[in-house]
Amino acid sequence: AVPWVVSARGGVALAAQAGRLAGFAEESSAGVGEIGWSLVGSRSALEHRAVVVAEDRAGAVAGLRALAAGEPSAQVVSGLARADAEVVLVFPGQGSQWRGMGRELLESSPVFAAAVGECERALAPHVEWSLTEVLRGEGPEAGLERVDVVQPVLFAMMVALSRVWESLGVRPAAVVGHSQGEIAAAHVAGALSLEDAARVVALRSRA
Repeated sequence: AVPWVVSARGGVALAAQAGRLAGFAEESSAGVGEIGWSLVGSRSALEHRAVVVAEDRAGAVAGLRALAAGEPSAQVVSGLARADAEVVLVFPGQGSQWRGMGRELLESSPVFAAAVGECERALAPHVEWSLTEVLRGEGPEAGLERVDVVQPVLFAMMVALSRVWESLGVRPAAVVGHSQGEIAAAHVAGALSLEDAARVVALRSRA
């Protein structure tokens, strides 16, 4: 699925922008991904915003037409940006994992890789597997089938991702979480050191 981002200074202008983009998309030879990238990289983000998410050109155009007509669509999310809005990070519980998650970020993000290294050292006294190997999809635990593996790995993903967001200037006003996500939230909020949080998540998942 590819997001197409549209913004304008008012609701009427947003609908008009969506209509123009739909007409362009129907006639353009540019790929769906190319159009999506251009919309993010080369345009200002104005107050009235919408995102059309689709897997192909036909779906994207249909979403844009619905936005232009003011009709509801499962492919469209719209809203009004607030200048005083604050960021909240929400860390999920078990079930958000997949084999090889984090593998590309380990290669492309030094911040993520450094945070994973810190988490690996903090978890090492309590586990018998390598966090880095699991995230790369390697080793016997790469399938993430054991609870005492998947929960600490998800915890480390959340901590490392929060470090990436922070390096990009995104600092949350609040953090919330469920299960191991609650432990990650406690660490990110400063209530637990990384060592204490890693111990809690490892022993809790083992129990």
